[in-house]
Amino acid sequence: MHEYTSTARVWGLTCPGFPEEVSRARRWTRDILRGSPLADDAELIVSELSANAILHTASGLETGSFHLALAVTRNVIALSVTDGGGTGTAPKVEHQDDEAEHGRGLGMVTALAHRIAIHGSKAGYTVTAELFTGTRPGDRLC
Repeated sequence: MHEYTSTARVWGLTCPGFPEEVSRARRWTRDILRGSPLADDAELIVSELSANAILHTASGLETGSFHLALAVTRNVIALSVTDGGGTGTAPKVEHQDDEAEHGRGLGMVTALAHRIAIHGSKAGYTVTAELFTGTRPGDRLC
């Protein structure tokens, strides 16, 4: 293999910060991952992260947007959503009681993904969820 040849395939999509764009993000993810056994989990993760960007950051403002990136290799599917910032606080998993109507999305993403990373600042955060092919959530990797 040539040293500059990459086996990763990467896609990107920028969406206006409207609620109906969450379904567009889901379709886009499902179309790219068609046939993958991880497509359903990836679609749910993108849905949750996109909705969080719209609901909790400047992405949901009239001129806001959010960006999705999807990278696929033989071993990993990496899904990233970058929000419009403006909150000053990083996304975090919240532990809600049984009666709470909100606050479970990132916890669900954490349960589905093999690894989560959060990067950024009040200008915008990127949440990346990685799904490892050939494994299931909860599998021990080491």
